[in-house]
Amino acid sequence: MKRILIIGASILQLPMIQKAKEMGLYVGVLDMDPNAVGIPFADEFFCVSTIDIPLAVKVAKDFRPDGVATLATDMPVRTIAAICEELGLHGVSKETAVKATDKIKMIQAFEEHNVAHPWYFAVENRESFEKIKAGVQFPCIIKPADNSGSRGVALNNNIEEMEASYDYAAGSSRGGAVIIEEYLVGPEVSVEVIVTNGTAHILQITDKLTTGAPHFVEMGHSQPSRLPEETLVQIKSLAAQAASAVGIKDGAAHVEMIITADGPKMVELGARMGGDCITTHLVPLSTGIDMTACVINIAIGEKPDLEQKFEKGSAIRYLPQKEGSVKRIEGIREAETMPGIQQISIVHGEGTSVHTIHSSGDRIGFVIAQDDNAAAAVADCESAAAAIRVVYDSER
Repeated sequence: MKRILIIGASILQLPMIQKAKEMGLYVGVLDMDPNAVGIPFADEFFCVSTIDIPLAVKVAKDFRPDGVATLATDMPVRTIAAICEELGLHGVSKETAVKATDKIKMIQAFEEHNVAHPWYFAVENRESFEKIKAGVQFPCIIKPADNSGSRGVALNNNIEEMEASYDYAAGSSRGGAVIIEEYLVGPEVSVEVIVTNGTAHILQITDKLTTGAPHFVEMGHSQPSRLPEETLVQIKSLAAQAASAVGIKDGAAHVEMIITADGPKMVELGARMGGDCITTHLVPLSTGIDMTACVINIAIGEKPDLEQKFEKGSAIRYLPQKEGSVKRIEGIREAETMPGIQQISIVHGEGTSVHTIHSSGDRIGFVIAQDDNAAAAVADCESAAAAIRVVYDSER
């Protein structure tokens, strides 16, 4: 029986843990939370932080996995790279892991390899911020160099807003560095990619819906993209270039870009699967390709099944919310029986306090649908979401 070590046991990693067990693997999970939701589904648990590289490597040496993987979190990619190098397993190199998790090094790699990207300023600290701020054009985006999930991201229309946003972004950065870059205008997409032997296989292109300014938190996704075919060809090409620029040879890539008037330009990428159920749910529902199984296969040295089985539409929509304490949530059972609905999940349920959305972790819950095409799947999600009512303590 082959063995796999999954870095992380949170709700984000649960689909990979379950899939690995379904595939007949002996599964170890590593997480600093002894109550992580994925632990009961694994064979062994190691109470270690996913970003404690020396200790994670020690665990891996003792566990002796045939592969190591994570699903939709960025910084554990560095841990995986260290384990792969130490044990000779399939995965990204340490250099690639840094380029895929440090937005400054990432955009520098894009620049070096002529991958279309926004103009930018790399800001290491307050002193460097003071030196460059007079040369920044507005509007612009500021974001931490090493975080994800829209944490610390803000749109700035003038220097006063940027002054305030700098502290917000730097405070969300593990190392304190931020990146200031061009505000790209146009539709946003992500590209779901599997790379084998240096060749990028584009599984799907995802249309995105965000909250917009100032934080741009993702509130919905649908597949396949409804952009024109000529644009889709450009998107696929840029995604492959970006994955190559950071050095991904084997594994997943989640590539984000915006379609500007001058064509697609990169936002960023992750050397891992996409979150928000995009790769665990939407890709299988729209293509029949089990992307999670593909990533596991690559990790343990086996050939992934990349053959598309069908072409359908899939979508996810996050529920609207406002600030307050959740008293109850009504209409879920009715919504679950509506056409096309595959799943309804509540993240922050009864008795929890929620607020307006600043990052992906703030979202109260979501609806997933499958239908004949993307437009129909989106309509299914919206109908189900409309049937769900969040009642707050402040309401009667």
